[in-house]
Amino acid sequence: MRCEKLITYLRIIGTTLFGVSLLVGISTAYIMGYQFFTTTGNYLSFGLYGAILVVHLIIQSLFALLEHRNMRRSLETPIKLNKSLALCIAAYQEDPNYLRKCLISVKRLTYPGIKVIMVIDGNGDDDGYMMDIFRDVMGRDKVATYVWKSNYHQRGPEETEESYAESLQQVSRLVLNNKCVCIMQKWGGKREVMYTAFKALGRSVDYVQVCDSDTMLDPASSVEMVKVLEEDPMVGGVGGDVQILNKYESWISFLSSVRYWMAFNIERACQSYFGCVQCISGPLGMYRNSLLHEFLEDWYNQTFMGSHCSFGDDRHLTNRVLSLGYATKYTARSKCLTETPITYLRWLNQQTRWSKSYFREWLYNSMWFHKHHLWMTYEAVITGFFPFFLIATAIQLFYQGRIWNILLFLLIVQAVALIKSSFASCLRGNVVMVFMSFYSVLYMSSLLPAKMFAIATINKSGWGTSGRKTIVVNFIGLIPISVWFTILFVGILYTVVQDTRKPFGESEKIVLIIGAIVYASYWVMLLTLYVVLIAKCGKRKKEQQYDMVLDV
Repeated sequence: MRCEKLITYLRIIGTTLFGVSLLVGISTAYIMGYQFFTTTGNYLSFGLYGAILVVHLIIQSLFALLEHRNMRRSLETPIKLNKSLALCIAAYQEDPNYLRKCLISVKRLTYPGIKVIMVIDGNGDDDGYMMDIFRDVMGRDKVATYVWKSNYHQRGPEETEESYAESLQQVSRLVLNNKCVCIMQKWGGKREVMYTAFKALGRSVDYVQVCDSDTMLDPASSVEMVKVLEEDPMVGGVGGDVQILNKYESWISFLSSVRYWMAFNIERACQSYFGCVQCISGPLGMYRNSLLHEFLEDWYNQTFMGSHCSFGDDRHLTNRVLSLGYATKYTARSKCLTETPITYLRWLNQQTRWSKSYFREWLYNSMWFHKHHLWMTYEAVITGFFPFFLIATAIQLFYQGRIWNILLFLLIVQAVALIKSSFASCLRGNVVMVFMSFYSVLYMSSLLPAKMFAIATINKSGWGTSGRKTIVVNFIGLIPISVWFTILFVGILYTVVQDTRKPFGESEKIVLIIGAIVYASYWVMLLTLYVVLIAKCGKRKKEQQYDMVLDV
């Protein structure tokens, strides 16, 4: 026992020193600004900080490739599909069309004997249509339904102690004794909905799969995730490849689709190689039920800065698995399609919510670095502090009083994005990934300030996933964007004034003209390709009616 405690303390000290040393090293490289080479006139340079980022991207891509190779090898591992599985669907003001597609895909799952539980967040008349769709799709004679005045943590109006106790037992009986169950309950947020499904199931099944009501599951998705859990008893949770269902609806949903592929098949694939995927997504994830019930109450009752947490449910669920020392994995062989925002404002609000949960869970996650591979510590430091370095770089270059510095910054941002997207195109075998380079503009202009706003309002709570039946527009997210654009615009004005006070040298004129032509040509070329290949293709695809087939 003493030996185990000593090893734990040593690991805590070791990972802490590693993380602090890494952060100090990167910060020093950034502040010192050490350059490996600089051209005449300081038009181009390559420094230590840039080298660190390049090496990180190369290493990340390498381990992602190795993990994809491991996924292909897992096909040769035979398993018996004899473990019990329950699928829990969280629903809130869902678009009827998406919900119907979701349930049809559930009926096509190939895992034998799967139990389906859909919990609706809301029990009013306006929520009843979701229960009706559940009955229609799953079969009225095969489903059990229950309209609950309460939920597990809030008693409904006019509910006595006796009737409340009876309703708790009724929910448990329905879930345990039926294969298809739909429950409408008192509104409480997504975490309350998930809690109801987990609690009612108890320990009656081996594995629990989670799914959102706007998600279409591939028929083999459940089988592929079960394979991962069966192969290694120390894997506590696994996520699949989440793709975009409505990617041709708008430019924002299309860019989200290529970003999703990069996030899952490179970033999470790399994390999976080391067994430390930091977020198993809500649309497609699976957990060992025995683990869920070790931390179910702690997960539900999570607080931050004195407030009960009501968003970031999936990320915290993943963190709880990691906190027990179990690995979390990703498999690209399990796939789904899910809805994503098609308007800029709704996308911005979604990203702000996700950023809040990321930074909050980063702090929680840091307590368990010592239980996992050093990669978990390394990546947390790199990705956690990168936005701050990027903001500092942008402000510095925009206020240095030299137009070329601003142009160079824009060129480098697009060049790095183009290199990453080209690699992704090769890995996926699809040239469409080259448009991932567009996302860098969205990141720099919107996501970066949204992250800072998320930190400033991190203790503000709300429903983690907005309803899609009625879209409510929240303009608050535009505040940080406006502030960010004001800062950059003032920097541009300052630079133009400072740089035009003295005549441009001949070489600087040439460099500025060439840089501007290159940057403009890049945008003209890619925008033309987008209009020709994507916009027209999307219009044709929307006109056609597709069966539930994943676009891989």
